[in-house]
Amino acid sequence: MVATSHAAIVLYAEDDDEDRLLVESAFRRSDLEVDLRFVADGEQLIDYLHRRGDYATPEAAPRPELILLDLNMPRLDGRSALVEIKKSPDLRTIPVIVLSTSTSPLDIGDAYDQGANSYVTKPSAFQDLKDVVQAIERYWMRVAQLPLATDLIDPSRHS
Repeated sequence: MVATSHAAIVLYAEDDDEDRLLVESAFRRSDLEVDLRFVADGEQLIDYLHRRGDYATPEAAPRPELILLDLNMPRLDGRSALVEIKKSPDLRTIPVIVLSTSTSPLDIGDAYDQGANSYVTKPSAFQDLKDVVQAIERYWMRVAQLPLATDLIDPSRHS
């Protein structure tokens, strides 16, 4: 298992208040320390990741270790935000997990085609959601080896 010395930063892009509250509650009930942050649409997500506007400082927008992404949001939807994230050399290594109510094979295929690292259908029952959140935490925060943000800044360190 990977030890973390700080709270893992998880950024959740979701426009539905109830879904945000349910996911927040599921994370609170887990045994991993997580700093869960929210944005309400794809434009806020991109602003956060590029530290623009309300998210201009590192304190307001620390780099997330993981992004949870809803597909259907106002202004800039999750599909378009995913494309933006994965085309950016500074952002594309951040794992993006699509967390959507859609079970459409087209949505699932498109998400993977655009670079999603995983696609999870939001369960309707809270206990199932809690189980999904714990599985996401277990794999992405404890099992998977992810690059450090500093690795992205100076790739010559690996020569």
